[in-house]
Amino acid sequence: MKARKVKGLDPRSPLADNARRIVRTRLEELHGFVPDALDPAEVDALHDMRIAAKRLRYVLEVTGHCFGPYADTARKRTKALQDLIGEIHDCDVLLPLVDVLTARLREDDARTVREAAGPGAEDLEPRLAARGPHGPDYRGLAALAAWLQARRQLLHGRFLQAWADWGRDGVRARLEFALVEEAAVL
Repeated sequence: MKARKVKGLDPRSPLADNARRIVRTRLEELHGFVPDALDPAEVDALHDMRIAAKRLRYVLEVTGHCFGPYADTARKRTKALQDLIGEIHDCDVLLPLVDVLTARLREDDARTVREAAGPGAEDLEPRLAARGPHGPDYRGLAALAAWLQARRQLLHGRFLQAWADWGRDGVRARLEFALVEEAAVL
């Protein structure tokens, strides 16, 4: 995901002025993935939201001192959000890998079973399925896939709650207020 361009930066301006523009842009970028990222099927939107959270967190790490103590709170909340979405992303990446491995094992077993039937076989006897060498592996992979799917569902529920808390606690509004009020003191 390409970062949004920050408009109005001026190298001659005070750090707080430019940082305010950057933080606002990154905050808008983060919120721009809602409502898509709230849909469990929108894997890409959620991953892009994680990247946006990372960008916001990093700019707050470097420039948060310009905006008073709430900027540190916002940075911590952003990091927690980013970490949670990262855990979901791990499930999103691992599950297809498990599926690919399962398909490879199935192909290998199918080849073995076909060879066991012999070159002139007109059909396959069901008992030949037991000759597939990966039978025991399927159960473990199926269990892993089910665990990954269940964990993703659980984590996504936690993400929905974290995002609701983000809104209820006014993280965005409080950070935007800090951008104006604290920077004016400097």
